Amino acid sequence: MVKIRLRRIGQKKAPFYRIVVADSRVAMNSRMIEEIGTYDPLKDPSEFHINEEAAKKWLANGAQPTETVSKIFKIAGITK
Repeated sequence: MVKIRLRRIGQKKAPFYRIVVADSRVAMNSRMIEEIGTYDPLKDPSEFHINEEAAKKWLANGAQPTETVSKIFKIAGITK
């Protein structure tokens, strides 16, 4: 199963995430299929950049977003 999830790349106590498409069976920070955006929770308000075209393509192909990613998509106006 393919999931759209967050991949942490920030330093200790400074989280920064990439929004990636990955197989649900691989480890959280290992192989990914495609990177479709970024998410910075430390900014006020939180800042994110998403390639909407790629996100919609993966959702149409059956990729399941995690809970956090689905909230980010909802704020960005991306739906199935």
